[in-house]
Amino acid sequence: MDLDRIAQCLIDAAQPVADRGDADLNPDMVPLRDTLIPASVLIPLVPRPEGLSVILTKRTSHMKDHAGQIAFPGGRRDPGDRDEIETALRETEEEIAVPRDKVRVLGRLASYVTRTGYHVTPVVGALLPPIDPRPEPFEVDEIFEVPLAFLLNRANHQRHSRMVSGISRSFYAMPFGDYYIWGATAGMIVSLVDILDCAADPEPSRAQSI
Repeated sequence: MDLDRIAQCLIDAAQPVADRGDADLNPDMVPLRDTLIPASVLIPLVPRPEGLSVILTKRTSHMKDHAGQIAFPGGRRDPGDRDEIETALRETEEEIAVPRDKVRVLGRLASYVTRTGYHVTPVVGALLPPIDPRPEPFEVDEIFEVPLAFLLNRANHQRHSRMVSGISRSFYAMPFGDYYIWGATAGMIVSLVDILDCAADPEPSRAQSI
């Protein structure tokens, strides 16, 4: 799948839709905050000779929220940000040193609401070579890439669960080598795959349960 096809799929899907979120797999779940915190992430697609890949980060272990977890570059919206896209581009520049003029914005996904009370806008963008991603030492421990083909394969979408405050909570997970992609990040990947998969198949297969 090339970048133009992805952009067209996002355009075709650009219509009012309900938010996605951690409640997709946990219908009884409500966010921990009454007022959701607006945030954005960038889903960065990188053209490689072997095909498109997706940049992900591993957060540092001392971060207040989601320490040590796998995430897209992104964060809370600043008062000076013009819109959700600017938040995603600014955070990407701050976290992995990719300037905003190196990002071709392809579109966005439905907003994602997390259990912790964030209202996240996932922005999909292609990184224009040459790029030299570098981690911001305080926030980002590591930058790595995952082939888009791996993420598009529904066989790699697993459904896990764990106990949270005495309640079983389900979430998507996509183990990749030494990396455990799960939670909101995996949920947003599923949202992207739903859009790209539906372009070819109106009834995508459901994630497997393990």
